Amino acid sequence: MCGIVGYVGNRPAAPILLEALRRLEYRGYDSAGMATVSGRLVVRKDRGRIADIDRKLKLVEMPGKVGVGHTRWATHGEPSQVNAHPHVDNAGKIAVVHNGIIENYLEIKKFLQDHGFRFVSKTDTEVVPHLISFFLNKGGNLEESVRRAARRLRGSFALAVISAEEPDKIIAVRQDSPLILGLGSGEIFLASDIPAMLQHTNRVLILENGEMAVLTSDRVVIRKFGSGAEVRREPMVVKWTAEMAEKGGYPHFTLKEIFQQPEAVQDTLRAPPEELRRLAKFLTNARRVYFVACGTSYHAALVAKYALAKLAGFPVEVVISSEFGEIGSVDGKTAVLAITQSGETADTLKAVEAARAAGARVACLTNVVGSSITRMSDLVCCTHAGPEVSVVATKTFAAQVAYLLRLAVEVAAARGRSGPRCRRLASGLKSLPEIMRKNLAELDPRVRRLASRLLRAEHIYLIGRGIGYPLVLEGALKLKEITYIHSEGMPAGELKHGTLALIEEGTPVIAVVPPGGSRVKIVSNVEEVKARGAHVVAIADNGKDLEGHVDELISIPHTEELFSPLLFIIPLQLLAYHITVARGQDPDRPRSLAKSVTVE
Repeated sequence: MCGIVGYVGNRPAAPILLEALRRLEYRGYDSAGMATVSGRLVVRKDRGRIADIDRKLKLVEMPGKVGVGHTRWATHGEPSQVNAHPHVDNAGKIAVVHNGIIENYLEIKKFLQDHGFRFVSKTDTEVVPHLISFFLNKGGNLEESVRRAARRLRGSFALAVISAEEPDKIIAVRQDSPLILGLGSGEIFLASDIPAMLQHTNRVLILENGEMAVLTSDRVVIRKFGSGAEVRREPMVVKWTAEMAEKGGYPHFTLKEIFQQPEAVQDTLRAPPEELRRLAKFLTNARRVYFVACGTSYHAALVAKYALAKLAGFPVEVVISSEFGEIGSVDGKTAVLAITQSGETADTLKAVEAARAAGARVACLTNVVGSSITRMSDLVCCTHAGPEVSVVATKTFAAQVAYLLRLAVEVAAARGRSGPRCRRLASGLKSLPEIMRKNLAELDPRVRRLASRLLRAEHIYLIGRGIGYPLVLEGALKLKEITYIHSEGMPAGELKHGTLALIEEGTPVIAVVPPGGSRVKIVSNVEEVKARGAHVVAIADNGKDLEGHVDELISIPHTEELFSPLLFIIPLQLLAYHITVARGQDPDRPRSLAKSVTVE
């Protein structure tokens, strides 16, 4: 995700901003830039690594004692110099850096264009400096104009604003994207994350949703941007080390990213409705539809296959990318959706090449704007999970599933099945991030205790039915990737076709039991393995029907069957993590694996 930094004080701002941006590099980025005020606004930015941009543009030499900086992870518009932050208004007097997604930017952009404002980038952010300028032209000061602009925005946004007309201050705004203020002696720092300022101060104020702050060198004033009411808050003292701060206080990036899943889902669900409608039309206009993917993305595609069939009556074939070239039934009436978090997965790129050569049209779903897959696709769709540091995919899986569930609702509407259930599901999706947050907090200590009992397992089997089947595949993959325990996920109905021969006294079997019509059958499958001595752990939303059949029960909040993957995957991810740590292994960097598989 993007990183924001800011400084106002009595020292040159540029070296402080540059070092702060370097300390946010772990978040991932494709471009960077800075703006300072010294009689006029000075803006320098480009695509690439911070060190390279500094050598080229001399960021460290920018004048002024007030400034903002930004590392960009592209969401709207490809990585480029013009799309990099900061963005400025047409008069070149206001500079803005932004983290988040502005949902109504197209509406605001049209309004501003109608009032004569010119746009140069493809970003959602550029509407902000122009909108502030619009209100300044109406006679307001900078603080009031930023407040009025913030009220017009919908979505998630952390903003830092400077102006050549009021050069002694920074205006900060937060709604659903983190923003932290650091209190020094005669200087104030601003950042998306604590590591950016920790070398200067450990006294911080955390802005809350709906708040804005006016920062000068010796004072911070926080107000609600809705009402204008002043907010008083005592600073907190951070006792983290720099390494701990990069991980947000978590011991590993893997755990941090598991806990970031609610935000990844929330941001992804804010994808433009028109993007979803275009993809739904792209798929429904085809005679044959394939989803191609590898690993975790393949499991997300299987969830989508189930949801599309169940909700929209729309069949798709899901193919592992490396096998796509063997199917031989692709032509000009075929649509292919390639799913890849990195956009660089070699087998998926190869599958796309084969599809295009056969005349098929290709859409992609990726987490990286400007990646190779986006340049090969007729239609580009994006998740908004932000960068994922750990090799194992966690929050990108959740983001893919969230996007594809929303797609299933759109396809149902396109096929005339937008009844009460579709409307209820579309509304219910919005409540999932908060349910996920509560689920994470409640599950973590319980799963840690379960992990301590499975440390010495040599084999773990996971069984599920229906939409639970792709979840056991993903759960088994997480266990294999970082615990190094042999793990196998399978449809519960397949037990009797071989795997029962491997079940013996004490063999761990994890049964994923989501709501839905397959629940009764999976209870019967649990009995099959229990009769052979298995130690059975069930993950279920209501365990009363499982009492007496299982050895341990992990309860999940009740939800719609189609939403269950986003809740049921959490204990499986946590289990893999806690077993790995208890075995003394590094979950962030498993042996023999890479984050992006760029070879066939």
